[in-house]
Amino acid sequence: MGNPAPRPHLPTTESAVAAVRDLADAHGLEVTVTDDIGADRTSRRTAAGAFTVLDPDGSLPHEVFVELGGTPAVTVHLFPEDDATITVDGVEFADVPRDAVPAFLRSVYGGLAHVTTRFFPPGQWLVVPLPGDETYRELIFRGALSPWMARRVR
Repeated sequence: MGNPAPRPHLPTTESAVAAVRDLADAHGLEVTVTDDIGADRTSRRTAAGAFTVLDPDGSLPHEVFVELGGTPAVTVHLFPEDDATITVDGVEFADVPRDAVPAFLRSVYGGLAHVTTRFFPPGQWLVVPLPGDETYRELIFRGALSPWMARRVR
């Protein structure tokens, strides 16, 4: 099938947030960013000791929650471990690599994301294709098909 297209490397959480802000500006979307900095504030630092701010290597972990205004409703939760959870109209895509976040959002806002329907086994999936034959697909639970998703059924 060919090699996937190279992605720009986003070395930090800050660079990923900057890329999301640029994309939001290009699409005229409002952006709300909430930062949590320090092992005592990030959600995945359960192994950190009580009142511990730094990771064992001395670094300061940075986690960000981004809400994008408009339709569809999109949130991006960037984790210090170089991955993200992206939610599109209530459909959650977990473990998206941080480097894939801008391409994922471009696909959603660029009209490439779509809904597929199967009769057996029955169900509907939100499909987000990325450049280089990479595709994210998540089940849409019964009754959760939003008007935005309904317009993208194939």
